[in-house]
Amino acid sequence: MAGFDDDLRFAHVLADAADDITMRRFRALDLSVQAKPDLTPVTDADLATEESLRNVLRRARPRDATLGEEYGRTGVSQRCWVLDPIDGTKNYVRGVPVWATLIGLMAEGQVTVGVVSAPALGRRWWAAQDGGAWTGRSLHKATACRVSEVSRLQDASLSYSDLATWADKGRLDEFLTLAKSVWRTRAYGAFWSHVLVAEGAVDISAESEVSLWDLAALQIIVTEAGGVFTDLAGIPTPDGGSAVCTNGQLHD
Repeated sequence: MAGFDDDLRFAHVLADAADDITMRRFRALDLSVQAKPDLTPVTDADLATEESLRNVLRRARPRDATLGEEYGRTGVSQRCWVLDPIDGTKNYVRGVPVWATLIGLMAEGQVTVGVVSAPALGRRWWAAQDGGAWTGRSLHKATACRVSEVSRLQDASLSYSDLATWADKGRLDEFLTLAKSVWRTRAYGAFWSHVLVAEGAVDISAESEVSLWDLAALQIIVTEAGGVFTDLAGIPTPDGGSAVCTNGQLHD
C-alpha cells in the first residue's frame, strides 16, 4: 500500500495545481473557447491545465507515461497517468459549477489511483487500490464513500449525461426502456453521475460515448466504494468507450 499512498498523495498535488488554474479562469470574461475537430469545445483553461500537469509529471515522475485528452500520449511506461483537465467543459464555458479535473494512474492496464477534483463545488473524491473510496476537501478531511443498498430497479435512481449520444449509437430505445423501469431519472451528467453512485446518492449511471480519460479515475472510485463499473458489454474496463456503473446489486 505504501506505493499507492505515495501515488495518491502525488495525485492530490496534481489536483491542487489543476484547481489553481481552473478556478482562476472559471467565469473569466476573456476565456478563450474553440471548437475541436469533433466540434466539442476546448478552452484556454483546458489546455493550460493539462500543460501544467504534464510539466509537473515530467519533473516528478519522469519515467511514467502520460495520456491526456488535449495532447494525447507521451512515454511508453506501463505506468501511465491519465488526465482530463476539465471534464464538463460545456458546463465550465456556461458558468455551471459542475465540472472537474480527473486524474487516474494505470499500471499494466489496471487503474490503481483516481482523484476527481471539483473545486467550484468544493469537493474531491479519491481512491487507491484496496484503500477504499473517500470524499472531502483534502486527504485529512474526508469521509468514506459507500454505494447504496437498493436492490430493485423500480426503486432505483438513474443518472446520465444526455440523450443525443444514445440516439447516435442507435441505443435510445433501450435506454428509454431502462429509464421507464426505474423510480427516478436525472441527468446530473459526466463525472457527477458516477461519483454520486459511489456516494450512494444515485444507484445507476450510464454513458454511451466516453473515452479512457473520462473514466479511469472514476472506475476505481466506484469499485472501491463497493460498486461495479463496466462498459455496455459488461466488461470491467474504463477503456470500452461506454460506461455503466451501479451499486452492484442492480448491475446485471
